[in-house]
Amino acid sequence: MSVAAAAAAACALPRKESLPPPPPPPPVVRAMMRRRRPSEEERGGEEAGEGQRWDGDAPLGTERRPRDPRQPRLPPTDAKEGEEEERLERDHFRRIINAFRYYGINMHERVNRTERQFRSLPANQQKLLPQFLPHLDKIRKCIDHNQGILQSIVKDCTNMFENKEYGDDGNGKITPASTFDMDKLKSTLKQFVRDWSETGKPERDSCYQPIINEIVKNFPKDRWDLSKVNILVPGAGLGRLAWEIAMLGYTCQGNEWSLFMLFSSNFVLNRCCETNSYKLYPWIHQFSNNKKSADQIQPIYFPDVDPHSLPPGANFSMTAGDFQEIYSECNIWDCIATCFFIDTAHNVIDYIDTIWKILKPGGIWINLGPLLYHFENLANELSIELSYEDIKNVMLQYGFHIEVENESVLTTYTVNDLSMMKYYYECVMFVVRKPENSN
Repeated sequence: MSVAAAAAAACALPRKESLPPPPPPPPVVRAMMRRRRPSEEERGGEEAGEGQRWDGDAPLGTERRPRDPRQPRLPPTDAKEGEEEERLERDHFRRIINAFRYYGINMHERVNRTERQFRSLPANQQKLLPQFLPHLDKIRKCIDHNQGILQSIVKDCTNMFENKEYGDDGNGKITPASTFDMDKLKSTLKQFVRDWSETGKPERDSCYQPIINEIVKNFPKDRWDLSKVNILVPGAGLGRLAWEIAMLGYTCQGNEWSLFMLFSSNFVLNRCCETNSYKLYPWIHQFSNNKKSADQIQPIYFPDVDPHSLPPGANFSMTAGDFQEIYSECNIWDCIATCFFIDTAHNVIDYIDTIWKILKPGGIWINLGPLLYHFENLANELSIELSYEDIKNVMLQYGFHIEVENESVLTTYTVNDLSMMKYYYECVMFVVRKPENSN
């Protein structure tokens, strides 16, 4: 049996875990919550090195609604196993909230260490840098400002999912967070630059716009009723790409599982309604490679657009949870758009398999991104690192037809334009189609 035939056979067998996407209420976002057991990385495993893209870097807006009866909470096969899963999920949820709250303490400790080291210098050397300590005081004020924003982001987030509640959030007690969690949180702050600030527009133009252009080319409004073109954006981050697609009139759903992203995108998509009404200092964590001291405290403003400005009747939604678990209904989507996503897989073939199943016959998959496999250096996590050549061969064996291929799309990821050190990705972009005659 061919790979495509095997995938088709799998589709023929309905799964109990199937969660078809419901028609969402415009213009803001609904959320379904299904999370897998937290991985070693989520629990605080190895730290990523300099320049690493976190799995959580990769938005979810939610509003409080009664649980949709069409999306029942799926009972576990074993009661004890289910209780353990629930406990781990609650613990993970509260741990991420705690990381948001611990940010200020963590950053003040970092600045205090810098001050102690400066004061250990000989007095004549300290006199050479009269602005050093005043600069640290400015950083402290920026830390306090960021902490205020982070407090707003996690306020009332225990009830943000329509079919999942977490009760209390730990009663406000703040405990030390792991270095791993703090690094992910600092990285999340840079996502606001990428997705929702004017500063991030060049980056969005280089990696989101090519995807949008392919969508418009394949589903032009003079030949399609755009509201009936269903587009899915897995690994949606803070939601800007999915939002931009919905702005054009397409029915678009984003999906994200990182709670760092989900909390933050919920804040932007559901609580922000004026342009540039909030300010963040995303670069204060960078003490190296600054040309000027002032560069470290340069603010960004967000959101650069009103997230509630979707056109009347816009069909935009977000789901929270594991891509492969939530999306199992066959032949649902006209287009799947992945940006900096496929390397978040433990096994990228599983992603290809899921995408093949859920795409409609004749549907297209648009991808742009690198292959920086997120689980590569985690000893206790499965990680299959395939070259693009291998991925291409697998797609062809499934039955995809390649329509567009560009192996050299230069872009960045949450880049600091002011920094003396920048990372560039030479990404692969492709558009592949599932044949019309596929079952």
